[in-house]
Amino acid sequence: MVDAAQNTPGYNLVTIGEHKINIRPAVEADLPNVVDLDDRTTGLRKPDYWDDLFTRYGNRKDSRFFLIAEENGTLLGCIFGEVRSWEFNSVPCGWVGTVSVEPDLRMGGIGTILYDEICRCFRNAGVTKIRTMIPR
Repeated sequence: MVDAAQNTPGYNLVTIGEHKINIRPAVEADLPNVVDLDDRTTGLRKPDYWDDLFTRYGNRKDSRFFLIAEENGTLLGCIFGEVRSWEFNSVPCGWVGTVSVEPDLRMGGIGTILYDEICRCFRNAGVTKIRTMIPR
């Protein structure tokens, strides 16, 4: 359930069972925790990649979104995406680049609420179609 007081895309308090999960835009101070999460989920430590990604997506541009899910200040997951209109000569659509959730919390709804929130950001930007890529 989304807290009705949180009406701005990218900012929400979501309740899953007894957990109150805050969804918000990433800030630079989140990067060490995001790098650690990525390392745990992929087995690759990529601080430069995440620094670059934050530079491009973390400053809350109208067409780029980098969101964090946290509970009581603890990072649970993250998602980033952007609005693109140049791929395949298509109309603008939302592209999701990565969804990452703590391994022991997967299948608990955190990825879903992150995806729902980035979709809300995309809708607010005028986008009605979403695309993503998955590894084979």
